[in-house]
Amino acid sequence: MANNTTSPKSPFSAIKVVECGEGIPAAFGAKMLADLGAEVIKVEPPGGDLARRRGPYPGDQADPEKSGIFIYLNTNKRGVVADLTRPEGRELLAKLLADADVLIHNVPPPERAAQGLDSAALCAAHPKLIVTSISIFGDTGPYANWRGYDLTVANAGGWAYLSPGASPYPDQPPLKCFGSQGDFQGGVHAAMVTLAAYMHRLKTGKGQAIDVSEQECIAAMLEMNLMHWTYAKRETSRLGSRLLGPWFIADCADGKIFALAVEEEQWKRLVELMGNPEWASEDLFKDRIARGQNQDALKALMGEWLSQWKVQDLYREAQKRRIPFAPINTMRDLYESEHLAARDFFVPIDQPGVGTVHLPGMPSKYGRTPWSLRRPAPRLGEHSEEVFCGERGVSRERLSELRKAGVA
Repeated sequence: MANNTTSPKSPFSAIKVVECGEGIPAAFGAKMLADLGAEVIKVEPPGGDLARRRGPYPGDQADPEKSGIFIYLNTNKRGVVADLTRPEGRELLAKLLADADVLIHNVPPPERAAQGLDSAALCAAHPKLIVTSISIFGDTGPYANWRGYDLTVANAGGWAYLSPGASPYPDQPPLKCFGSQGDFQGGVHAAMVTLAAYMHRLKTGKGQAIDVSEQECIAAMLEMNLMHWTYAKRETSRLGSRLLGPWFIADCADGKIFALAVEEEQWKRLVELMGNPEWASEDLFKDRIARGQNQDALKALMGEWLSQWKVQDLYREAQKRRIPFAPINTMRDLYESEHLAARDFFVPIDQPGVGTVHLPGMPSKYGRTPWSLRRPAPRLGEHSEEVFCGERGVSRERLSELRKAGVA
């Protein structure tokens, strides 16, 4: 739903969330809560969240108020400034936490005490508060104080060792998946367990500390690869070839398509669609295992036929015959998808200084409590006076002094 849409009040609108830290993990976790209706106050350092320094920017002109990733991660939030490395900044944080239900942050463990974010101390001071911390390796264990980035997570969690799948190049290194998937997964898990803790607090009146490890978020997604080792001490990797075929990405006249037809009935229908070429009856391709073993030859023989098709035309023809081909969507394909348009996935919102932007919405629908974009991403310190002075009892004179001192 677009902004300014009237909808039933969300059951999560009573939840008050304070978000600290920089970048993606805490911001995405808090965004998920905000989109569900929670009231989220984002605390930024005086220089602004590091995400503001990442593009894309309109016209490729860097502007911390126009960062695409920052705008996406921070809609539906209010924003304030407080330097948590200084006592006065921590006093402002304490005022926010006095009536908060949740604190979610991704400040690294070694820096927390100096910023007033030690989980044990916060839980002692605020017994009803849910303190959700996200870090690379978690709060305990020998790596707890180690620093890292999304590339670290991809390798530490085992994902990179499996990617790219079915690689015939043992001399090539592992690859991480595009983007900051470890950070986003940390945010997803943080939001989920935070809501579980909130339900627990409704029953018991007690808050708790939650420790989210990005490494473990990724390791938990490795499907049966860990089970291969557990059951048979067989170590899977990115190296090798597909056991079944056809299973590959191919070039069409105007783009790429995922060619998949590993079931025998699918293969027969594909052969018919290709016009029953003679080579399809050779022993090299007698069954799906043989086709997998001879995938390079199969791909070469299918290549000329595939190159004559447009992606969408071939996709539709394959669908008619229940052959599970799939387009490899570009970003433009996604934005122009009739299916996503029918589901109102991309949502317009007016972002000050930028204009109307279309952002990915919630990837789920709610029968009784539809979500909405209620407000654009905050400008740096946009709501400091509203929140600190209007709601937390800080005088305007005091806030002005803190701003001059570089604290707020």
